[in-house]
Amino acid sequence: MNKRKFLKVSGLAGVGVVATPLVSTLIGCGNAPVKESESDTSPSPGFTLPELGYAYEALEPAVDRATMRIHHEKHHAGYVRKLNAALDGHTLNGASLEPLLAAIGPDDTALRNNGGGHFNHALFWKVIAPATPGDNETDPLLDARIDKAFGSRANMLDALAGQAGQRFGSGWAWLVQRADDPETLFVCSTPNQDNPLMTGIVAPELQGRPILGIDVWEHAYYLNYQNRRTDYVAALLDRINWSAVSALMA
Repeated sequence: MNKRKFLKVSGLAGVGVVATPLVSTLIGCGNAPVKESESDTSPSPGFTLPELGYAYEALEPAVDRATMRIHHEKHHAGYVRKLNAALDGHTLNGASLEPLLAAIGPDDTALRNNGGGHFNHALFWKVIAPATPGDNETDPLLDARIDKAFGSRANMLDALAGQAGQRFGSGWAWLVQRADDPETLFVCSTPNQDNPLMTGIVAPELQGRPILGIDVWEHAYYLNYQNRRTDYVAALLDRINWSAVSALMA
């Protein structure tokens, strides 16, 4: 990537959907400590593995402890480690995560898979959480935008579940603020570790600021649900932290 293109994609605030950077909201600008475990999550330069903020068993019975531990300590940690390795000597080394995701193209496989994997999981840990007082309430602005786009929160969740169920193979289902109209919300899905921030990869109609993501890779649910993805999605939708979703909205 040349300097001109990097400067262009670094100015994402100009499109109005990243006024508060998502990455700082999600992972404290990458300064969270790496969790030590029997898996290979030793500290490395650059991006780091964020803490969950709750116990691995906290989402039971929706998501079991073993799945959460493997998902966080092995899968997410692996994305972080491989992302840092892919950035070594790369022209995007030193970029923050959102401009990096916007700058990569479809052929930059290592950054696409591992940068996406890091961002997607950091968001995922924030928007699911144990049910606590206030976490199931959206703020009035998010309520209004959901009602405008879908008619009700129930309709939005049905649409999101539909996207999760229809995704062939591995991927994510998203609730997104539209890139060219931040007051408009929509749902979509993307394959593998792609996400709506990847303007060089995803179609224009899928681009925007993701504020809720559902992981439908098999490693997110297979220990407990086997091939019953719809059961997993239905259970997970009862663990949405609406306070966090509201906070992620620009």
